[in-house]
Amino acid sequence: MSLLKPILLVEDDFVDASTAKQALQDLRVRNPVIHKTDGEEALEYLKDRNNDKPAMILLDLNMPKINGIELLQIIKTDTGLQQIPVVALTVSKYEQDKLDTFDLGVAGYVIKAVDYDAFLRAMDIIIQYWAWNGLVEKERETNNARL
Repeated sequence: MSLLKPILLVEDDFVDASTAKQALQDLRVRNPVIHKTDGEEALEYLKDRNNDKPAMILLDLNMPKINGIELLQIIKTDTGLQQIPVVALTVSKYEQDKLDTFDLGVAGYVIKAVDYDAFLRAMDIIIQYWAWNGLVEKERETNNARL
């Protein structure tokens, strides 16, 4: 088991998953990233006692099998999982999606920006917050850091 808890990325779109992984790399996040392509795979990972519980979950809402809101409902009613912070990463700008996820205890809601720099800035805010709270670890910044 790793000393650093992983970040669980639950994203069915390969390009969006690659973008999120690149943002975490650019932000110099040291936590390993575990990628699952749907809610069912993510739930299997979370329920497997051999896996480290993630430091946080980055969750797409629109996925096959078990969608993000359904997975969030399961996570937040499971006493073994409900303390894991979940951040919604979505293209959805629907107010009801925001309300539903916040009602379920989501720790953040990030709309996937088409512009990479805008997405990176949004991810930086999320990562900085969880780094300050000790769940995510970043490498030390240098003078030539991207942000």
